[in-house]
Amino acid sequence: YFGTSTLTGLDSFQEVVVKIERPTYNKPFLGGFRNISTGVEFHNAGSQTKPKKRPDKGIQLFCKETQTVVEKNKQQQTRNTTSTQMTKIGLYVSNMTDKLITPGKYFTAEEYHKRRLEAVIVLQKYFRRWHAINLVQNLKEQKRLRLALEAEEELQKKKEKEDKLRREYEKKLNPKTKEDFELLYHDLELWMQEETERINRTLTGAERKAALCALLDEETQLIACIGMHKLDANVENQQKSILHLLDKCAQPRRWKAYDGKITEMDTQNSLRGKELLEIYQSISTKDLPKDERISVLLTLKCIVKEHECKLTQEIVALIDREVDFMSREVKECNLEGLRKRICTLFLQYIKIPEFNPAVAGLLKVPQDPLKLYKNVYLCHSCEKYLTAAEFLIPANSRTIGRCRSCYQLDNEARQREAYFKYRLILENLRESEVGYQDDSKIVFLVQLPDLQYLIEKVWNCQSALSACSDLYDLVMVRWDKRREWSPWNTILLTKEEADAHLKLCDLQKTYEAPFIYRIEQKHIRAKNYFAQIPAMSSFLHRSNNQDNASSYKKCSFSK
Repeated sequence: YFGTSTLTGLDSFQEVVVKIERPTYNKPFLGGFRNISTGVEFHNAGSQTKPKKRPDKGIQLFCKETQTVVEKNKQQQTRNTTSTQMTKIGLYVSNMTDKLITPGKYFTAEEYHKRRLEAVIVLQKYFRRWHAINLVQNLKEQKRLRLALEAEEELQKKKEKEDKLRREYEKKLNPKTKEDFELLYHDLELWMQEETERINRTLTGAERKAALCALLDEETQLIACIGMHKLDANVENQQKSILHLLDKCAQPRRWKAYDGKITEMDTQNSLRGKELLEIYQSISTKDLPKDERISVLLTLKCIVKEHECKLTQEIVALIDREVDFMSREVKECNLEGLRKRICTLFLQYIKIPEFNPAVAGLLKVPQDPLKLYKNVYLCHSCEKYLTAAEFLIPANSRTIGRCRSCYQLDNEARQREAYFKYRLILENLRESEVGYQDDSKIVFLVQLPDLQYLIEKVWNCQSALSACSDLYDLVMVRWDKRREWSPWNTILLTKEEADAHLKLCDLQKTYEAPFIYRIEQKHIRAKNYFAQIPAMSSFLHRSNNQDNASSYKKCSFSK
């Protein structure tokens, strides 16, 4: 304890007792400095007052101190203390489980590594054997799958060929379309040629003439039979075309939304077309009960009376006449002509846009007569004025010539060629070109006679690779797939060969030079033939420029 004085007022002091606590531990050295001139050392010091005592809250608190430990990992070899016990006086130890160990032959490190190498070689030998067995099994499995796939493809081809022959037989047995009758006339011509050749080869003189006359009579009978089938097919096809036209009038408006869903909307015109379609189907149906027939006729009469004209008046008069005949119990067979007249007049009623607005865009003959003068040409054979779509213009033709119907009639009377196979090749070619989406145009300028000339005269009706002559299996594809199809950029192959050809990237490396030369010669023949078309001149000029540019690049690269 020591005393000190403090100033309490003006010139007055008061002594205060100050208590100093001495710590029981040495304070740490906090640094300092030494005066150079005097040599006195001064140390840094620190002090800490007692913290303020916290007020007691009446809750018992516990404090716990923790201290982290610094750990170090160090490997060391520990001692293993063992002991043995031997037999001695007063102690017996059994030796039944003891083993006699004798030292083996000592081998050096070189011998040890040699043994390890031999063991590794044995392991490698067994592993390679296992790997080879797995590899062979995988190859066998792949071979089995490949053979099974080839057998399945062969079976599929055989089945498709049988189905194709069966469909051809059915078409010839029950012809319905123009292609079916083309096949019939083509088979008739082949049969006539075979029979004529046989008669000329086996008979002479009067017997030959008699046989040829009998053959001509038989051909005439067959042509008459085909003509009867054609009339029946025309009636059936006409009825189908009428129903197809009416069904188009009754179709609702459709459009695709941004999410791909199709939206349909029935308009006033489509509802009108649907109503007229239902009435036409009802009045054209045979063997209807009497009450239903009268009900349909009365409904038709109410619809027709909405428009007053000469045609509707005639329909109403015919309906009244049929109702009168039915009330008098007239036989059904005697009413067929009257009912056909009603159907025909009602069909004329449906085809008038004023009564059926939906049919305006489906009629072949436009309502405005001025439109007929823009795209109408005269057929010099049948002397009819027809649209340009009704004319088949070959590449070597410089005039309009004959229409499609006259070409077909001339073919049935003289050549009797079947264009069905060429039509299939042209359709497949156009469909494949549309898939490229590169604005191909030449394929749509080529007509059926042009494609026939290209296949028969240029490519000899056979594949350029396998010489397959079955036109059903042949397709035309691009020779260079980077350029659009043209008669001078095409090749005739089978379907399998075409798939493999389109996968090639470099034709010069894949095909041999003589084969490429033959293909180029065929392309030159095609160019000479199609150069007669004025519309092809621009495409030929552009193709020549591309060929010149490519040849210049090849020459510069070789240099």
